[in-house]
Amino acid sequence: MGPARPMGLTVRMDVNGFAEFDFGDARRNDPAAVVDVSPASLGDVAAIISIEQQSRPSQPGPAALDAAVRDPERYVAVASVNGEVVGWGKTHFWDYDDGPAPSGHYLGGVTVLSAWRRRGVGAALTTARLQWIWARAADAWYVVNARNLVSIELHRRWNFTEVARGPTFHTTTFTGGVGLLMRAAPADSGAAYGQVPRQEPPTAGG
Repeated sequence: MGPARPMGLTVRMDVNGFAEFDFGDARRNDPAAVVDVSPASLGDVAAIISIEQQSRPSQPGPAALDAAVRDPERYVAVASVNGEVVGWGKTHFWDYDDGPAPSGHYLGGVTVLSAWRRRGVGAALTTARLQWIWARAADAWYVVNARNLVSIELHRRWNFTEVARGPTFHTTTFTGGVGLLMRAAPADSGAAYGQVPRQEPPTAGG
């Protein structure tokens, strides 16, 4: 049984509320399955590393993840289904401008286990992170490769709009040489995003 979740933001989304499911087993066909998104604890680091190992060749180390979870200027979120961590995402905070890319809170990457992709988990993690950012800042930012049409289309639901193009923004470079700097505000999204508690540095026990 996993560590107790800290009090804070929880996004419960009926998985069957999203289209294009590929039900592969009885667990995934459970109509009662919901996605719970909550602030990550230090006890979640091992599950996050496991997800990364199953999803990509290079993974962040435990020390980097520990530091991100403890950082009050960042939000690391985990998505769970029936108590199992199936995805995670993070934000970044830059305290200086980099050309057209201002200081502020930026969406970082999201990773979801392959069995749970196209099930709304990534959208739940993005909604949660945007709630966290908009409780602290007027604008949310994200950078993306101009060729990554899937990610650009995904973020249209929150009305992210292009602000600038360039070869690098805040240390991020792009295959092909062109990245997009994107911005969204709560008013742009047309949705009501509530205030969420500030994430306190967690203890090892969660």
